[in-house]
Amino acid sequence: MIPFLMLDDFRNDDPDKYMPGFPWHPHRGIETITYMLEGAAEHGDSLGNHGVIHKGEVQWMTAGSGIIHQEMPKPNKKGRMYGFQLWTNLPAKEKMCKPRYRDLRAKDLPVVRTPEGASVKIISGEFNGVRGPVEDIYVQPHYYDVQLSKNSNLSLPTAPGSTSFIYVYSGTCFTSATKLGNTQLVLFEDGDTVEISTQDTECSFLFLCGKPLGEPVAWRGPIVMNTREEIRLAFQELEQGNFIKDRVQSK
Repeated sequence: MIPFLMLDDFRNDDPDKYMPGFPWHPHRGIETITYMLEGAAEHGDSLGNHGVIHKGEVQWMTAGSGIIHQEMPKPNKKGRMYGFQLWTNLPAKEKMCKPRYRDLRAKDLPVVRTPEGASVKIISGEFNGVRGPVEDIYVQPHYYDVQLSKNSNLSLPTAPGSTSFIYVYSGTCFTSATKLGNTQLVLFEDGDTVEISTQDTECSFLFLCGKPLGEPVAWRGPIVMNTREEIRLAFQELEQGNFIKDRVQSK
């Protein structure tokens, strides 16, 4: 689903299963977008940057030329830690750009409510003339968290040639004759719009739309480049201790 590489649903109610978190690990050549529904995630990296995102907040990380970091979960009072992490690819000319982090607070994410009974939180991109807070993402995706009430419908614009999908995380909805429930995903065919509807239940889902880069992908673990040689070099630099090329900027 280029330019989308991975969507990790890390919702869990048992702290014993998730408290080990995601200890120190490298990234290069991608951007990661972490979106919290419940609990919190604490970030730190080998250069001394630090931050925490809570319910309804987002961290957008551009790994670029390389970072080594850790992400450690923090449960809410009920022991829940719910969220998603999306990986998006970087174009070849930006694979070795300077890394950066952006923490987006819940108040920074605009919500559009439609007459049909939908609530669309814009993490990035634009919906109904309202733009999300991040303007300079390299693959320029549209990323929404959508709440759809009972017996309602929603039309979401897409762009011809784009990759578009929804991932349901609560309730049920329909796309044409296909019924979707929790943890189910549908990848749409090419077109101008996608139509989502509900019947006797509400539904919550993520919507993603972005144009493919049209470039080769070489992928090994947390590093995504364009060639096997670039992957080999990245892991060689990790072993030799010269993986980090730039200091990370936070804002």
